[in-house]
Amino acid sequence: MVMPTDTRSIPEICTDAVTQFATLLRKEGQLARTEVSEKVSSATTGLTLIVGGAVLLIPALVILLQALVTALAAQGSAGPWPAVIVGGGALLLGLFLFFIGTSRLKPSNMVPERTINQLQRDAAAATSKMRDDHDLHRAA
Repeated sequence: MVMPTDTRSIPEICTDAVTQFATLLRKEGQLARTEVSEKVSSATTGLTLIVGGAVLLIPALVILLQALVTALAAQGSAGPWPAVIVGGGALLLGLFLFFIGTSRLKPSNMVPERTINQLQRDAAAATSKMRDDHDLHRAA
């Protein structure tokens, strides 16, 4: 039977456990802040892309409407096609930016997954350690 070689007193062990727990909480807090900062940065980028998309969508609509008016006035003239091409291109680009921006703002992208996973691993490790220590003391 293996006996524990740790000769520290109960107060020393408790102090060490509290110190380690405080360190763990501080590290987890830092991880959470870092991950939330990354999520906020991603949301900011998403909002910027939405604004960029909106800025292009409004003039695209104006250009396309202007092209339609010109096309109706000319009744088949080749004159409005440049405006249709430019307006269509701006419309497609605006839609592209808008959809990319909205995809980055999904609530599922804002969850600090790494922090949650780390907390779950820490809890499992602590539970395992307590179980092992309990089994060791029971065996003694």
